[in-house]
Amino acid sequence: MANRLINELSPYLLQHAHNPVDWYAWGDEPFERAKRENKPVLVSIGYAACHWCHVMERESFENADVAAYMNEHFVCIKVDREEHPDVDHLYMDAVQAISGSGGWPLNAFATPDRVPFYGGTYFPPKPMYSRMSWMQVLERMHTIWQQQQDEVQAQSKQMVQYLQNASKYATAASREAWTKDTCNEMANTLLQQADHAHGGFGRVPKFPGTMAISYLLQHYALTGSAAAKEHALKSLDGMIAGGIYDQLSGGFARYATDEKWLVPHFEKMLYDNALLIMALCDAYALTKKERYKEVIEETIAFVERELKDATGGYYSAIDADSEGIEGKYYTFTWQDWQQIIGEDALLQAYFGIEEAGNWEHTNILHVAKTVQEITTEFALTKSLVIEKIEEAKQELLTERNKRIRPLTDDKCLLSWNALMNLALSRAGAVLGNDKYLQTSTAHMRWMDTHFMADDTWMHTWKAGKARIIANLDDYAYLIQAMLQLASATGNSEWIVRANKLFDEVAARFIDDNQCFFYYTATGRNDMPVRKIDNYDGATPSANAVMAHNMLLLGLCMERTGLIEQAYGMLQRMVGSAQRYTYSFGYWACLLQQYAYDVKTVVCNAEDAGLLNTYLMPGAFIVTSQKEISDNGLPLIKKAVAGNGILICTQDACLPPMQSPAAVLQYLQLSKE
Repeated sequence: MANRLINELSPYLLQHAHNPVDWYAWGDEPFERAKRENKPVLVSIGYAACHWCHVMERESFENADVAAYMNEHFVCIKVDREEHPDVDHLYMDAVQAISGSGGWPLNAFATPDRVPFYGGTYFPPKPMYSRMSWMQVLERMHTIWQQQQDEVQAQSKQMVQYLQNASKYATAASREAWTKDTCNEMANTLLQQADHAHGGFGRVPKFPGTMAISYLLQHYALTGSAAAKEHALKSLDGMIAGGIYDQLSGGFARYATDEKWLVPHFEKMLYDNALLIMALCDAYALTKKERYKEVIEETIAFVERELKDATGGYYSAIDADSEGIEGKYYTFTWQDWQQIIGEDALLQAYFGIEEAGNWEHTNILHVAKTVQEITTEFALTKSLVIEKIEEAKQELLTERNKRIRPLTDDKCLLSWNALMNLALSRAGAVLGNDKYLQTSTAHMRWMDTHFMADDTWMHTWKAGKARIIANLDDYAYLIQAMLQLASATGNSEWIVRANKLFDEVAARFIDDNQCFFYYTATGRNDMPVRKIDNYDGATPSANAVMAHNMLLLGLCMERTGLIEQAYGMLQRMVGSAQRYTYSFGYWACLLQQYAYDVKTVVCNAEDAGLLNTYLMPGAFIVTSQKEISDNGLPLIKKAVAGNGILICTQDACLPPMQSPAAVLQYLQLSKE
């Protein structure tokens, strides 16, 4: 028998629609019931591609006895963190403060006033891993609510104070100056965290770290730091050769569970692939290495083929599990290999296939030896080796496609779609690929049509319905995508559009100090605390992206107030970015670009096309077109009046330059 989640659109909520738990979706109704019945609320948060969410559902939420206890003593809410990132942020912060760690599934116990007082992540059906069982947690929370409710209420007030103070602390840092030396220090901070053997940062699990990689690539372009370039490229090369990258059909998994990038957590997220495309674009612009171009093209092809809705939007994710087993769809046993490929030492050496398996008695395809190494080892020509590998890939993919495919989370999110739009326009500009630019333009118009409801931008879209008011990251990434699309295509009308949208967002999201931006808009009454996020999570800090938007709009629209506000935000973030550069990677990129002078470059379409193929940190290219000189863009009007390429910094415009070569020489960028 279905519960009330059967009426939802979220694939994650629909996965729980037949649980015996009396689940509610997020909203006012469950909290009103909790007040009437004086019950605590369980807020259980996850997402459709989450392996451990599936595990806990099978073990506990599908258990009739467990569900009966939950239904009797709690009001239970199931939340898709991707639909309600604001809810996830709040309860994650609280659970991390309570338990010292976080993750998904996230299970938080809250008062009827929505304030969390206890929580954790995965709880097993029996005590293990030094964790209480889920039933033990439920029984304890019920007892505490019955016997110590006054203490819970007092603790909840302290939690609200903690969350409010944490948000204020994020914006209360002292104003600090920074220099090019600061940028060197941030690069060194990243390199101290680096895994110099295999690439990436920190210990397992290893996430892509795209903002940190882009920082190092940009640092090399600006300073010539060989160590920065070497580690950034080692990180990308390690991922490309590893199991985290799908060697058969392209696309990256969310993270690796080992230091060598071999064993992924097999879920594929839209945002990861968008961010990795952008990092690879930086690498290709810098090195012109053909393999980076190939992976950009393969990853875009994967997204277009497997994550695109027929109407033009992009889905959120592909699950890690199929047939209830993580990675089953992607891996090959020795028997599978023998049936498909047979005895072939060359291919076995290239893909790292082992009879006993390279992971849990099966094999994850990866590049164990490079084409050049294989060419030398087997005394064959490079072209013959490549041909043989490509034929094997097609044979393996054909057989893989016959398997039961992992489920697709087919909701579309504005924030992640905007990131994919950025990836497409960036790839189109760097690779000189008009098809990608056309796709990006069509997709931008799709977002403009489908994510709107009652003249308001919405966060989610599925099956013709746009729902849930957009958050700050939706707007920040969307404005950035409009600006990037303008730069890549030469259609500066998108800058005018971004400028108008920015003003609408600023009015509804600016914080009480008129400096940073709240994550949620004014008028929201469903959260006990309005939060300000400044650090990078899996995606860039929305406040950092807004600061970037203000710098670019300030230059393009001659709005010095925006540049001043962005500078004030950067001043407050210097200390955090210096100490924790990896967690504040986007801020670090902005601080570095500002230290080396953020600037606009106004030129004709031909020169723009050439300049866009270079990595030019902090340089925003605008195409001057006389036919749009009256479009309200002051910078264009100024450029049309003169000849040559016009470069404007935060406080001055330089004499026109006569060629792209002169621009590159002026920028003094490091070249391969």
